[in-house]
Amino acid sequence: MQDSFTNLGTDGVFHGVTLAVNDVHRLSSFYVDHLSMKRRNVGGGVELFFDSDACILRLVHAEVSCPYASSPRDRYWKIGITLPDLDAAYQYLTSRGVGVSRPHQFEDIGYMSHMTDPEGFQIELLQHTFAGQAKTAQADPEAPFSEAAIGQVTLRTTNLERDLKRFHSENGMRLLSVQRLTHYGFDLYFLAKTVEIPPASDLEAVENRPWLWQRTYVTLELQHIHESDVPLTIPPKGQVGYQGLLFR
Repeated sequence: MQDSFTNLGTDGVFHGVTLAVNDVHRLSSFYVDHLSMKRRNVGGGVELFFDSDACILRLVHAEVSCPYASSPRDRYWKIGITLPDLDAAYQYLTSRGVGVSRPHQFEDIGYMSHMTDPEGFQIELLQHTFAGQAKTAQADPEAPFSEAAIGQVTLRTTNLERDLKRFHSENGMRLLSVQRLTHYGFDLYFLAKTVEIPPASDLEAVENRPWLWQRTYVTLELQHIHESDVPLTIPPKGQVGYQGLLFR
């Protein structure tokens, strides 16, 4: 099933995102060399993943080469990489000259850092546990991404009812967490094709959040923007940027 607004299919199990980029080889090498992802060739591009291919970052060649600039009015926002030890990852990346923000606890959401890849696509690094909580594992300083996963693919929405109907009601994805950030002008909704049930029945419970960051499957994160009168943009097919979600 194709949707003309979101440019994605919604049959099957959600397992990744496709981005059109200027230089597939150069960009994929960044993910392999610095984030320890694995790479395999597919028609027209490559697929990147960690030890489990539960989530795929697919890079394809853009038909027209042009600079990419992420905007808060884009439909697509980022991928989120979850891992046991963010401090070790931060030290590893900065020692290699890779720009990444200093880890910090953001509200009661998570202990995180942010970075951009060489073409400008956004990446969030999210620790399994909050700042001050015991880490799920002590990372090898030389291999801090050995237990990492693509935990989130994030889309923005100004029509939450439509997207929940599409992904929750029609595709059967389970709503796992709702995270209110009203003072920032948005809320976060996390869905996945899973039979797992969060530990707390209240989907807004903070205790569900570290549990969610420790899942080995990918979640679809919807950032619901409260300014519903502002349209979100999706690049045309073949242009640099977001090209749709992957379902299998």
